[in-house]
Amino acid sequence: MFSIPGVAVSAAYHLVSALARALAPLPGGLAAAAAIVGFTLAVRLLLLPLSYYAIRGQASQARLAPQVQALRRRHAGQPDRLQAELAALYRREGTGMFAGCLPLLLQLPFLSVMYALFRSGTVGGRPNALLGRDLLGAGLGSHWLSGPGPLSAQGAVFLGLFALLAAAAWLAARVTRRAAARLAPDGQPPVPPGGAAGLLLRAVPYASIAVAAVMPLAAGLYLLTTTAWSAAERALLAPARRRRPPPAGGARAAGCDAPPRSA
Repeated sequence: MFSIPGVAVSAAYHLVSALARALAPLPGGLAAAAAIVGFTLAVRLLLLPLSYYAIRGQASQARLAPQVQALRRRHAGQPDRLQAELAALYRREGTGMFAGCLPLLLQLPFLSVMYALFRSGTVGGRPNALLGRDLLGAGLGSHWLSGPGPLSAQGAVFLGLFALLAAAAWLAARVTRRAAARLAPDGQPPVPPGGAAGLLLRAVPYASIAVAAVMPLAAGLYLLTTTAWSAAERALLAPARRRRPPPAGGARAAGCDAPPRSA
């Protein structure tokens, strides 16, 4: 049966396969793995404008959060007035309520296609030949706990993947913390939540390792590439805090310049 996702996965499959053929001279079965990484990077590069607006929108939401909370308290019993005031605030600041969410949602179909390609055993009713390739002796369609097992040469390749994923997740968490610190009001460093919520928040960046442990090696390579890319683009695109000149009364005003208007 015809389906748009199926056609998209098939088109992506042919592109990655062509790239793998072009990289065939690479030794050690690196051609298919390099094709997966290269294709993932190319798609993420095409999605860079959406990522830019998502990061700027999230920064704008964080910066306006104190004003939004104040309006909610002030007009708690007046929903119509609250909506009008919120709309006026976002209009003044050149942003919107969904400025950080919509660009992320627009990326999901592209990322879903790649994820489906690198974990599906069949594409267009035929075997996924990409998963039949290998990387340093480990099949791209193999799982960590299948075949020879975790203590084999295949298991060693997976352990190397997990180590790189852990490093990328640590970097992503560090970049996120630094971005939060830049967006916090002057003199008020962000206070992370404690208890179970804080523990969950700290563990979320490392969820990709658990996913890679039960997915084919090809999907793990995709997760590694996209996680590292996300950390790098957030570090490069996150708006820097800019100091505003102190007001006439001598007190220092907190905040930063409004991000560019979203399209």
